[in-house]
Amino acid sequence: QVRLVESGGGLVQAGGSLRLSCAASGRALSNYAMGWFRQGPGKEREFVSTISIYGGTIDYADSVKGRFTISRDNAKSTVYLQMNSLKPEDTAVYYCAASTRVLGSRLSTVYDDWGQGTQVTVSS
Repeated sequence: QVRLVESGGGLVQAGGSLRLSCAASGRALSNYAMGWFRQGPGKEREFVSTISIYGGTIDYADSVKGRFTISRDNAKSTVYLQMNSLKPEDTAVYYCAASTRVLGSRLSTVYDDWGQGTQVTVSS
């Protein structure tokens, strides 16, 4: 089991940027494909982005493609989500998740460990 702690959330105006971090401990990050998910007010949790174990395969939800960038630094045991051109509809609690698969997935069910989430609020 790996422990995940998200940080970097906050309040930002539309058009602004934030960078989320997900710090892993307990096991080496290089054992896991990683994903970012979000849950907006009154909505179900939805896929945002995923990155494979060594970063060679990346996927984004259509709603964030071109605005968000996922990356990872296995030496620092940290995964990042750079969010640019933020919109009010990006407002949500953002969660990182770890999967023992080599490749990530859009399906939340393949992820074994989850962080507690970090709140992102985008004002119009």
